[in-house]
Amino acid sequence: MKILALDSTAKVASVALCEDGKLLGEYTINNGNTHSETILPMIEAMLKLLDLSVDEIDAFAVAAGPGSFTGVRIGAATIKGLAFDSKKPCVGVSTLEALAKNPSVQNGLICPVMNARRNQVYTAIFRARNGILERLLPDSAIAITELDEILTKYDEPVILCGDGYDITASLLTHPVLPIGERLRHQSAFNVALCAMEAIERGESVNDTELSPTYLRLSQAERERNEREAKKQLPI
Repeated sequence: MKILALDSTAKVASVALCEDGKLLGEYTINNGNTHSETILPMIEAMLKLLDLSVDEIDAFAVAAGPGSFTGVRIGAATIKGLAFDSKKPCVGVSTLEALAKNPSVQNGLICPVMNARRNQVYTAIFRARNGILERLLPDSAIAITELDEILTKYDEPVILCGDGYDITASLLTHPVLPIGERLRHQSAFNVALCAMEAIERGESVNDTELSPTYLRLSQAERERNEREAKKQLPI
């Protein structure tokens, strides 16, 4: 089965194609360009080099969140467009689970962290054993101080990954193991691997059913709610 996957949930943009778990191609950039301008050209370039067309893809996968609201929407919309009316399986993968696969070659505690602003992170906790991930904490949007408290019950250092690495590592009191920069960033190949596991469990959807995961309101929605709340205050 050929799976086309992408991740545009943070600054890094990544697209990949795998077949039965084998990586055929991956294209990743980290130059700050707008994902709406780069994702489709990246997919087209990769497919052209592999001499494949979208019609030859068997399934589609996307990091469906959490992450940047704009990036999450762009990723989901792109996959829905590619899979439109094809009746081929689509999978929305947790960005955090896909991130945790990066350092899962090391046994131990893995905590993906994505910068959610205001000293908060999108995070989860996994334990890696021989390349297999066991989830210990569901995808959450919490303060870094709260994450620090949660980690204290684990009597071992943690491996961090994700675009919230620097800010989280600087604020945690819990010991953090060093990790190479490449393993901190998203990889669409990991999204494809997560999708393959989901398809094997019968958890795929069609293009109309695919939906993003945000975990919290966008900044625009929060600001609107704050304005509405102020209007309700007595004068």
